[in-house]
Amino acid sequence: MKPIAGGQYRPLTNEGIRKIHESALTLLSEIGVEVHSKLAFETFQKHGAGCDTSKKLVKLSRSMVEDAIDKAPKKVVLCGREEKHDLYCEGKNVYLGTGGTVLNVIDLETDEKRPTLLKDVRDIARLCDALENIHFMVLPVYPNDLPPQEVDINRFHSSILNCSKHLMGGVYTLKGTLDTIKMAEMIAGSPKALRERPFISFITCVVSPLKIDDLYGDILYHIARAGMPVAIPAEPLTGATAPVTIAGLLTGLHAETLSGVVLTQLVNSGTPVLYACTATSTDLKTMGYVSGSLEMGLINAGAAAMAQYVDLPNYTTAGMSDSKLVDTQNGYEKGITSVLVALSGSNFIHDAAGLVEFASTASYKQYVIDEEIIGMVMRAVRGIEVSEETIALDAYRRVGPGGNFLCDHHTVQWMRREHFTPKLSDRQLRVNWEKSGRPCVEEKAKGIAKAILRDHKPLGLPKELNDQLKKMFPEIRP
Repeated sequence: MKPIAGGQYRPLTNEGIRKIHESALTLLSEIGVEVHSKLAFETFQKHGAGCDTSKKLVKLSRSMVEDAIDKAPKKVVLCGREEKHDLYCEGKNVYLGTGGTVLNVIDLETDEKRPTLLKDVRDIARLCDALENIHFMVLPVYPNDLPPQEVDINRFHSSILNCSKHLMGGVYTLKGTLDTIKMAEMIAGSPKALRERPFISFITCVVSPLKIDDLYGDILYHIARAGMPVAIPAEPLTGATAPVTIAGLLTGLHAETLSGVVLTQLVNSGTPVLYACTATSTDLKTMGYVSGSLEMGLINAGAAAMAQYVDLPNYTTAGMSDSKLVDTQNGYEKGITSVLVALSGSNFIHDAAGLVEFASTASYKQYVIDEEIIGMVMRAVRGIEVSEETIALDAYRRVGPGGNFLCDHHTVQWMRREHFTPKLSDRQLRVNWEKSGRPCVEEKAKGIAKAILRDHKPLGLPKELNDQLKKMFPEIRP
């Protein structure tokens, strides 16, 4: 899709950004990062980091961090299997999509909460494939009906069958990660073809505060060796795993995600990496996790500003809600955080579609509703175009004082380009709304979701290739 650039909103001053960056470098060089992955620790040690084996502590010098930032690509293209879905993650280009991984879903038929299944992986992928304002899919649900060792390859395989947009996912086993890469190479045609057009990518996490654990350190090491795109988020929480102040949290986040960037570039210089943030605030009454706070929007807009300062493509979070329902709270939390982070110019904004209840539950109806929210957000990001055509002096001359622009060709030419047209929002007069049965957004969204799952035909895979994949990876489920 054609990139649309944000950046109209800046939550940090230039001096604030500089101070946070300098403080994060101090954290990395003086306090350091705990590294529990043997592969990661040995990589840091081999390249001259300050390492304390007894404490599993690694200290990174300014020069080591700056060298990694220089080597990391400034542009990461996350491809779809169709070129129209390619994402150009650089500068302040903005894309929004799904997120996860969640263990529960609101059933489309019963409206009851239940555990997610492999069928939901397939159906949500097909739904998102058809919703044009959802730009990418982070694999959003966990198939509770599969054993853990079969989850990674089945999540990616089922999603590839049903969605041709870029697919990013968290992974749970090293074998599943490597098998998924091998499967994607077969689908692409060769390892080289996959690296040239990576239609999948991965997420690995740094643990806040300042820790790389053994499993995700190993997985990150192997993803970097394979040269695959990877987002490296940390999830500091204000007052819990980070200071209660937003600037304090951003300082730790900046250090944490940069430690992952350094590791990828030491393993394989030029690894396509996204500076990443999944941070949020805590409820000041309970210190529990929240996902729809205004501060979450500020934090992730701030993270985008920090990534832009070091000129790295970035992955952030917005569009979540703490509401358990599709209700007023749900709408304002999602709308406010999405618009803040999108206007900051963040590249890859995940969790912006489909989730409710502290980002713990997926909802089919919510994907359709969030698609409309994203459409409005992207219209805001596009801003106001000012040109001779849009100022429309010629139209004023034709219509004249006291005239009407409705029939002027300028109106016909520009109305669809200039204005977002909602599918769900009701703009009828009350009398007409009552005559049409008093339709509500939730019921409209439910009907659209059902129609897409019934009628939409995704790109899929050739039968012969799919049969080869099932033969090579017998754990793939039908």
